[in-house]
Amino acid sequence: MTTRAEPSPGTLPAGWPTPDDSAAAHSERLCKTLADALAENGNWMSFRDWMEHVLYSPGLGYYSAGATRFGAAGDFVTAPEVSPLFGRTLARQCGDSLAACAGDTILELGPGRGMLARDILRAMQQDETLPARYLMLDRSGTLREEQAQTLSVLPDEVRARVQWLDRLPDSPINGLILANEVLDALPVERFRREASGVQQLGVRRAGDSFGEACRAAPARLAAQVEQLEDDLGRRLEPGYVSELCPDLRPWISALSTSLQRGLMLFIDYGYTRSAYYHPERRMGTLRCHYRHRAHDDWLLLPGLQDLTASVDFTAVALAADAAGLDVLGYAPQSHFLMASGLTELLACRPPSSSSQVALTQQAKALMLPSEMGERFQALALGRNFPAPVPGFQLYNHLKKL
Repeated sequence: MTTRAEPSPGTLPAGWPTPDDSAAAHSERLCKTLADALAENGNWMSFRDWMEHVLYSPGLGYYSAGATRFGAAGDFVTAPEVSPLFGRTLARQCGDSLAACAGDTILELGPGRGMLARDILRAMQQDETLPARYLMLDRSGTLREEQAQTLSVLPDEVRARVQWLDRLPDSPINGLILANEVLDALPVERFRREASGVQQLGVRRAGDSFGEACRAAPARLAAQVEQLEDDLGRRLEPGYVSELCPDLRPWISALSTSLQRGLMLFIDYGYTRSAYYHPERRMGTLRCHYRHRAHDDWLLLPGLQDLTASVDFTAVALAADAAGLDVLGYAPQSHFLMASGLTELLACRPPSSSSQVALTQQAKALMLPSEMGERFQALALGRNFPAPVPGFQLYNHLKKL
């Protein structure tokens, strides 16, 4: 009797760092899980379900297992990893916002290694604006130990304010909800517009490997693409490939129930709808990250690489409106950080000091258009928030949404 081989994790391009034996075995286990799921569903899986599996499968997904993801030893770098200036600047926004709404709680979604929480809490302690509670919610339980280690440098009385959550709070908070590079990790549907209709992109098993496949889009996805085209005022050209996030509206709706009074602040890479679905962006925005190499082979090394798509900020604003939230501010990260006081923080150190030189270079990475300054956007949503949002008082591009 012949046993059919399980699909392999794929072959890396020449010169790329290879995973060690433990990581390779981990990916092979996830491949078997994926193959079983395909077999149970007639050898078909939508891209959205593939992304859900490879990122979040318990104990096997990229964000659910214990591998290093962030920083020089991982696959990508986030703004808190680039510079403590990011967290220090956000701390000012947090303090002002909590004061404006008489809030006492900060809830951070997807806190990574805990570096943003560390920098915010350290700066808010210095400013005497600490919240009563700093809540941390992450889909990956394996990151909690690393987050706790990162926060161990804080005084006991500050760490005592930190609480970890497995789900959204049972009671709505008064305060601030923070999400830095969280929206881009929500699973997306990939589709292709054809003259004959909308195609749903997905995966089928092809021998001993996985292969990209397509089928006629289910009615819901086809209707979402057609609604998107109505909003754009034009039909996408035949062969146009892109993404949309079907989970966004219910996710924002659920999140809105956790905020009684205060702000939600999202910072992520993305575009307004007209820019996202520009005719020249005809292959979508999907990107994969493996050991600081950005590429588009999303079938490679399941469980060992990040999959991400840019954020349609117009869709976020529409979802917020449907959830009864106010859309209060939208601006590039550079404008938001400038209005929140980053340049003032830089001016606090002697210009000749070595630390000042290093911070200046870090600030450039956060703010230059060629770096993170224009690629990343900040969006503020509110409920019963009584004052203008400080980070958008200099520049507010709401009309672009």
